Amino acid sequence: MNSAAQDSPPATAGARRPLRKARLPKARLAAVAGVLATLIALLVLLFRYFAARLVHDPGLPEPWAGAALWAIGGMFGCLVAGPVFERMPPYPWRRVVCVAAWIGVGVLFVGTWVLALSDLAVATGLLPIGPGTQAAGVVAATFGIAAFAARSGLGDPALKRVSIELERWPAALDGFRIAQISDIHIGPILGAGFARRLTERVNALDADLVVITGDLVDGPVDQVGAGVGPFRDLAGRHGVFFVTGNHDVYSGDEAWVARVRELGITPLRNVHRAFDVDGARFDLAGVDDHRGDWVTGTSEDLPAALAGRDPDVPVVLLAHDPGTFKKARHAGVDLQLSGHTHGGQIWPFRYLVRLSVRWVSGVYREGDSTIYVSRGTGFWGPPLRLFAPAELTEITLRSRNATLTRTD
Repeated sequence: MNSAAQDSPPATAGARRPLRKARLPKARLAAVAGVLATLIALLVLLFRYFAARLVHDPGLPEPWAGAALWAIGGMFGCLVAGPVFERMPPYPWRRVVCVAAWIGVGVLFVGTWVLALSDLAVATGLLPIGPGTQAAGVVAATFGIAAFAARSGLGDPALKRVSIELERWPAALDGFRIAQISDIHIGPILGAGFARRLTERVNALDADLVVITGDLVDGPVDQVGAGVGPFRDLAGRHGVFFVTGNHDVYSGDEAWVARVRELGITPLRNVHRAFDVDGARFDLAGVDDHRGDWVTGTSEDLPAALAGRDPDVPVVLLAHDPGTFKKARHAGVDLQLSGHTHGGQIWPFRYLVRLSVRWVSGVYREGDSTIYVSRGTGFWGPPLRLFAPAELTEITLRSRNATLTRTD
């Protein structure tokens, strides 16, 4: 296919606002302090719950009781150690320490719901066992499930093929393929080796477009910039495009956008590009993550991204947060590609995610608009994935008006 891509009108470039010093108002600082105090109180109660059900109620003797309390306390300590060590400058063994700390967080999360479910089963008579047997079963189940989830989290993402039919997609482009990677989180755990393997697999798809829908990294450019180097070789027939995610914002979005450009990848910052592929037209738009307002840099501006485009031409929107679909579906967007949710990453967290956004993973259609939400290609925090495997996504776009023979 021959194609020509054009930048959106210069007016859209004005969507980028000058950098400003991050400053939280007193009311927001008070709210943050209140949230932190609440979290600390909840963690104290959760520690007491673990100590009571796994140590005191079974009557664990010394020195095992003391060792168990230290182990439980250590897992709670990992909640602080993981984020702290992740943000520290590179040093020998940092990767090992980060993996160990984040696995501790994951074990704590799994153990919480395993213990809660076992208490419910014992209380209702479904599991007629004593405290000692219950505690031993909870520990065994927790570490078994965590090991299974770690194997899934630390492995390479599965290839997921998705076919999406769009009402306005040109018949001449029926079968157009987009390779989507999202939420890669290159940082202290996933590095250049993972990026290299992922690049080879993406390029093997020989897709028409390659898109990165945010959260490329965790950490500033001077610490993890080398980890994204292999993405220089990413190739799509009509280009490779990127939009920022919240972790890119936290890591310094301006510096990372500059680094992405150095790699030959095109950032779409509240702009669109018009494509003409053998006479068939479509637009590719992208928006910055809306959390830019929380820190520094630019923030989501959907009207700017769509300004000046031909409304009769179909448009694919790259937006890290699926929440953008609330506005995009009313703005004439045919397809939105997002990530952010990780599909919940560790069951049953997807149900908590569902409380904040109803598009958690997969394909959703509302009216004439469609959204696809990736479960993510890497992971954040604990290197665990439970019933939410990572994915490298190949999206095939289909036209409802196509007359071509379909083989899928």
